[in-house]
Amino acid sequence: MSAVAARKPLLGDIDGRGASRLIETASDIALVLDEGGTIVDLVVQDPDLPSATAAQWLGRPWVQTVTVESRQKVEALLRDAAAAGGESRWRQVNHPTDDGDDLPLLYAAVRVEAKAGGGRGRKGCIVAFGRNLRATVALQKRLIESQQAMERDYWRFREAETRYRHLFQTSGEAVLVVDGLTQKVLEANPAAQVLCGDIRGKLVGSALPSLFDTRSGEAVQSLLAAARSIGSREPVRALCADHVTEVQASASVFRQDDSAFVLVRLSPVGGPAPATTAGRGGMSAGQAASTLRAYVQNASDALVFTDAQGRVLTANRAFVALAQASAEDQVRGQMLDRWVGRTGVELGVLITNLRQRGSVGLFVTAVRGEYGASTEVEIAASALPPADEPVLAFAIRNIERRLRAAPAAHAPITRSADDLAELVGNVPLKEIVSETTDLIEQLCIETALEMTGDNRASAALLLGLSRQSLYVKLRRFGMAEQASDDEG
Repeated sequence: MSAVAARKPLLGDIDGRGASRLIETASDIALVLDEGGTIVDLVVQDPDLPSATAAQWLGRPWVQTVTVESRQKVEALLRDAAAAGGESRWRQVNHPTDDGDDLPLLYAAVRVEAKAGGGRGRKGCIVAFGRNLRATVALQKRLIESQQAMERDYWRFREAETRYRHLFQTSGEAVLVVDGLTQKVLEANPAAQVLCGDIRGKLVGSALPSLFDTRSGEAVQSLLAAARSIGSREPVRALCADHVTEVQASASVFRQDDSAFVLVRLSPVGGPAPATTAGRGGMSAGQAASTLRAYVQNASDALVFTDAQGRVLTANRAFVALAQASAEDQVRGQMLDRWVGRTGVELGVLITNLRQRGSVGLFVTAVRGEYGASTEVEIAASALPPADEPVLAFAIRNIERRLRAAPAAHAPITRSADDLAELVGNVPLKEIVSETTDLIEQLCIETALEMTGDNRASAALLLGLSRQSLYVKLRRFGMAEQASDDEG
């Protein structure tokens, strides 16, 4: 008789007290429901769960104790438990609480048949096992807050760069950005291109002194050297290489990282500044709306619009294809978490943050297709200004096609803390620890071989390993051909 077969009679003979203790131990909260889905008893084991709120659920239908968007999930749990087999898959369900924050619980429901001759007749019941997801939700919120902070910094830099670009491009004065070391022109605004356009066809990449005649080029070279040493200098007059245009050149130095750059301003002597104004165009409001609708439908990124609970209102062709659906009608009216999110937690956290903050970006998760395909995606979402009802907009980008640089044969293998942080939520902790251990072990072996001049015997002694153990690890890491067998 097998061990599994030997245990069946033991489980079958468990009395009511034993079954109750099993239910209490197996979950943070357990709900006992009758055939109609009404809560007739409950057990709260987790001290972090609000017992007072849970006590109010007694005698009420389970579906009435959850939030609106969770009611379909509760009905599915009860339906699965009542079907043949009497088991359901795990689903996240949110309960409203008195403090305003939803209580997220992960439930699975199991139908339990009563023994013949029991005090309550032969009717069975449904037991819903719940696990507290507050810690997971809190972790997701902290992750989103970190992403929000990074995105705010990113957009702050982008806005500063936009202001600089606008000023640089629209300035009537000719401005050049020159590398302080090589004296080559890195950037030139339109006014500089007009002023120097007859001198050289390609301004960017040219050496600045070459834009002037020989004597003036030496003066400009001295101007750059003085600017690098003392920061700035009085402007100098210089004759351009066409021997016609005379300009006044001034220079000032600024630093970026460890490099020095020179901002050179050129002003024509005795002539007006070159015109740089370009014509402007626009489109009517109707054309703009039509163009926007066409972009939404034909965008390469998946675009989805939902109501405040996450129910799909409309989606473009890219999302229909990503979800492996046949038409937009197949996704319209469905909850978005049917496809989006590795677990039932992620989309709920994303929607909660959207309600609180208005927008969320750089949210990495996965989209599950109708036929089981899983695609790594990055989501940027916004809560649109309400007209009649709030609308949530999701832009979903497939990031699996992003090319990653192939590591060099002898490149360092270390990971930064940011690299490891990106694995959290994507890879189980056990795998992260295993990978990190392998990386550290490989790095130590490489360092020992480098310190001993690729002598494996000395490297094994330095690492406290036997030579045979070192050979095994070298083969495992694919390093056997990299180390020379000096010791024979």
